[in-house]
Amino acid sequence: MFHVQAPLVSFTLRRVLLACLCAAGAMAAQAQGAMPPWQGTGAARYVCGGIGSDESTAMRAAMKDHPLALLFARTDGAYLANVDVTIKGGDANSAAALAFRANGPVCLVDLPNGRYVIDAAAPGGAVKSETVTVGGGSKTADFRF
Repeated sequence: MFHVQAPLVSFTLRRVLLACLCAAGAMAAQAQGAMPPWQGTGAARYVCGGIGSDESTAMRAAMKDHPLALLFARTDGAYLANVDVTIKGGDANSAAALAFRANGPVCLVDLPNGRYVIDAAAPGGAVKSETVTVGGGSKTADFRF
């Protein structure tokens, strides 16, 4: 029967665990690096992207960490970019308005709590509108054109 000394097992286990932690940290840094830069300042800001697998994975993973996510696609499921977005509303204490062109199919939006109207205009002129209440967890507004 083969017998392994405890200190050797402990040392090897520590090395394996350290390697796993380093790999996990590198993957997290890579996913964070795949995110496009944030736009806007203060309480109302956004980031749009999701083009390419790394960026799409990073954006989708971050959706739960932001109060509002916007998704843009055609009715056949193909993703859309270059959608003009206007967000109006908020409340008397935190009225916020954003207007931007979504250069990818996924947008993460940080807004103060409140009720907002989102207007999205796809290339070609189709317009959709949705009302959302931000606060109490992340929300997703799905626009299909």
